[in-house]
Amino acid sequence: MQETINYIIQFILGDHVSPETASLVGYTADANDRYKIIIKPSDFFDSEFYGTPESLPKTPLKIWEETPILYGDPTIERTDSQLVIHADIVASSYFLMSRYEEIIRRNVRDVHGRFPGKESLPYRAGFIDRPLIEEYGKLLRAFLRETGVDVDEPPHKIRKVYLTHDVDQLAHFRSIRSMLGGVLRGIKRPKEGQKALKSYFGSLRNDPWYTFPFLFKVDNELKSKLGSDRCETIAFIRSSGRKYKEDKPFPNLIHPDYKNLIRYCKRKDISFGLHSSYEAGINPELILAEKNKLEKLARLKTSYNRNHFLNNRHPEDMQFLIDAGITDDFSLGYADMAGFRLGTCRPLKWINPVSMKVTELCLHGLTIMDRTLDDK
Repeated sequence: MQETINYIIQFILGDHVSPETASLVGYTADANDRYKIIIKPSDFFDSEFYGTPESLPKTPLKIWEETPILYGDPTIERTDSQLVIHADIVASSYFLMSRYEEIIRRNVRDVHGRFPGKESLPYRAGFIDRPLIEEYGKLLRAFLRETGVDVDEPPHKIRKVYLTHDVDQLAHFRSIRSMLGGVLRGIKRPKEGQKALKSYFGSLRNDPWYTFPFLFKVDNELKSKLGSDRCETIAFIRSSGRKYKEDKPFPNLIHPDYKNLIRYCKRKDISFGLHSSYEAGINPELILAEKNKLEKLARLKTSYNRNHFLNNRHPEDMQFLIDAGITDDFSLGYADMAGFRLGTCRPLKWINPVSMKVTELCLHGLTIMDRTLDDK
């Protein structure tokens, strides 16, 4: 547990803060002169309390320096050389970073088995639009400076931009069925019939839904300004999934159109990621086979993932990503609303709330999805 606590304290302070400075913050109930700041633990991590429904934060939340805290009390004790903070921002951050709430409230899921944003504590307590951990960091750095420790604020810049595209459907009129449907609809809308024929009997670029070259061109305009080290385009491609209607249209990576897209991505230096299927969200043990299939047919390796439908059901399912060789996941957002699902606007290492251990899987929080803006 100490490794997890050390990681959380370092994360709250920011990776621009040295480990030596971070070590001046202690998480202990005992008096200790080696620390400049002591954060008093609540009972959250107690073995008889952790993992029980009673461990969920009580609302309304207490407010500490205008910032909500999930555990502890909003009080500070000051001595000549030390501050003792009773606001348990370590447990509060852990709750958000690990998606702890989702293992306690397993019966709360939407029709797709996902944990809804409107059921989350951040939404119900009114801070879904605030990256609360960044606020804790700002307060903790200010208190360190109060004790005489020279600590800077993080640089005001975006470190890296990931421009991500999910290849849910490659084109519209490239199959006989869809072409005939377009032609029939063309009786009332002649332009649609013309587009269907032009797409089916012409090239992929004639299809109105094949917008990837245009999108990648827009991406490259930003990449040329920021530099390839600070800007990366990722195409998330599904390789499997044939059991559920949510995975339609079923992907066929040996189809010439898919091969065309893969060649185009390689030529334009666009990264690939696995768009693990809706079916794999239900049965995450399928992720490894889906990744192997994508790598075999695309003839390249990938370590990125985003779940189709954002269908990541349980926090511990992340272990299947690690077992499959995934290093970065881009699935952690709410489908029903915008907000900071992980309590932060920075990437973080996944903390398994069952084992309570920090892993090497990097989670890139998804703040808002386009469909969230137009779906009922």
